[in-house]
Amino acid sequence: MTPRQITPRYSVSPQIEPTDLPAIAAAGFTKVICNRPDSEVPAELQSEAIRIAAEAAGLTFEKLELTHQTMTPENVARQAEMIEHSDGPVFAYCASGTRCSVVWALGQAGQVPVDQILAATAQAGYNLENLRPALEQAASQA
Repeated sequence: MTPRQITPRYSVSPQIEPTDLPAIAAAGFTKVICNRPDSEVPAELQSEAIRIAAEAAGLTFEKLELTHQTMTPENVARQAEMIEHSDGPVFAYCASGTRCSVVWALGQAGQVPVDQILAATAQAGYNLENLRPALEQAASQA
């Protein structure tokens, strides 16, 4: 588990295991957000197992299962709200970290220049250039 920092308050990661949670807490994170549906992982990696380990490590845990179909404006806003209402750095995970990056990027559209959004995700290892039209459209409606 290696967090990929997008901003000082938001990092993403591929799938984690319950044994990763103490290290996540020790790294200074205060909240973990699961963006991966339970249907994609075995029981030992499902959100309930991660939640129990997160809370045992002193972390807040939230779940927002995201797929192509559920990457809605409402869920983008919900993720942004979960990040905003955190009392410290947020660690979000999914299968590869891409969904966590996409939902963050969409939540920034209209608040942060598109080039800056794409540079932040690229620096973390996520090339979201194909998202540029959606980001520009969202920014024009903000």
